[in-house]
Amino acid sequence: MIDLRPVIHTIGKIVVVLGVGMTLPMLVDWWHGDPHWTVFLQVGLLTVLIGIMSVVATHSVHQHLTIQQAFLLTAGLWAVLPVFGALPFVIGAPYASFTDAYFEAMSGVSTTGTTAFPELDGLPMGTHLWRGILQWSGGLGIVVVAMVFLPVMKVGGMQFFRSEGFDTLGKILPRAGEIASEMTRIYFILTGACIITYILLGMNGFDAVMHALTTISTGGFSNYDASFGTYLGGPEWAASIFMVLASIPFIRMVQVMRGNFTPLWQDVQIRAYLRWIGYSCGVIILYRLLYMQQDMHPLEVVRETVFNTISTFSGTGYASTDMLAWGHLPFAVLIVVGLIGGCTGSTGCSVKIFRYLVLFQAVRAQIKRMHSPHRVYPLQLEGRPLDQDVINSVMAFFTLFVLTFGLLIVGLALTGLHTRTALTAAWTAIANVGPAWGPEITANGSVAEFPTSAKWLMILGMYLGRLELIAVLVLLLPRFWRN
Repeated sequence: MIDLRPVIHTIGKIVVVLGVGMTLPMLVDWWHGDPHWTVFLQVGLLTVLIGIMSVVATHSVHQHLTIQQAFLLTAGLWAVLPVFGALPFVIGAPYASFTDAYFEAMSGVSTTGTTAFPELDGLPMGTHLWRGILQWSGGLGIVVVAMVFLPVMKVGGMQFFRSEGFDTLGKILPRAGEIASEMTRIYFILTGACIITYILLGMNGFDAVMHALTTISTGGFSNYDASFGTYLGGPEWAASIFMVLASIPFIRMVQVMRGNFTPLWQDVQIRAYLRWIGYSCGVIILYRLLYMQQDMHPLEVVRETVFNTISTFSGTGYASTDMLAWGHLPFAVLIVVGLIGGCTGSTGCSVKIFRYLVLFQAVRAQIKRMHSPHRVYPLQLEGRPLDQDVINSVMAFFTLFVLTFGLLIVGLALTGLHTRTALTAAWTAIANVGPAWGPEITANGSVAEFPTSAKWLMILGMYLGRLELIAVLVLLLPRFWRN
């Protein structure tokens, strides 16, 4: 049997940190004279107590994780943390059902950004801040997981990044501290810069903090029903820049902080990402100017398109306008870019640029082999050879992603949702994008009117999509549990 104690010990420590984090929304509500602050006090104390009990009960175990324990830790964290993250939403405003509260918390830590709350404008400030903190912490967590755990576990081709992720050689926790400190420093710098920029562009202090937390995490939660539509103009341009920065590999920014700019310029993921953003924005802008919004000022069309396209591409999920009004072609482009996502090793979502680059390389080589079957076509990316196990892992990921996406669509449709709603809800869940469209979606983009079964299917989709599918599905194999 697998020794679960190191897993429980680590999760317990993170639960303690989560409970301590509830102090911030508690202080915000207390400062503004909102009696809701007692909710965060009670839930925070309970969360810290349970976390400490877990740590104390397992304090004597050896802390080096095996590969099996790494899988369990990764899957367990994203299942357990939303339970505690949901409690303030149940006990306090908006006094949601556990399903809606867990949905909101999972949407937060997975940085999806879809809300299950029917109204956001009237919620206490502490509740909004807690939603932002969940996304911010989830974004940081997924960066660390992507660069520490997934390469070691060989999930979805991530073993290609083992050298850049400071190869742990099976001893994950000791090196995780080193990597986490580097990533956290960059994360704090970006968040601080984003807050200052938003304030300079006219946001009040609380809105700047809230939106910075959910911009850098590419999460997309807003404290307004109108989402980012409350702040048009300069803030949209600033958000676009920070969303791009948050969805490129954080390891490149670590190297830049060390004075080495070359890897940033030479990273094929970043170059491809910026090119594809340009292509998608160009297509949508031309279509809107020629066929849809001839009465709008061209600069307004450009601003709206760039912001909302980058928001979808990066998986942030902010919206500043009704994108359905753009027409069928722009809507199709947005669906496609949402299924691409940002770069590996970032807070970006979905399949990731890296896997598409590997896929294109493999397809190109296969076409060449059909023409000249006796020639050898070595596959390379960023000047490094692509091993067969990387290619196989990427192909397996694509297969599972498409299969899971299809099953989610069918499952959601069987709950009674409209076909378009089922399609976009499955898309936003498995790709962790945020927005969805359909007759059951409320005016603020909420899934509050979905059946309970549909919400749990979306929760499963968000969970699987954020943890790269294989990291979770491997737990279903009987031989995984054998020593």
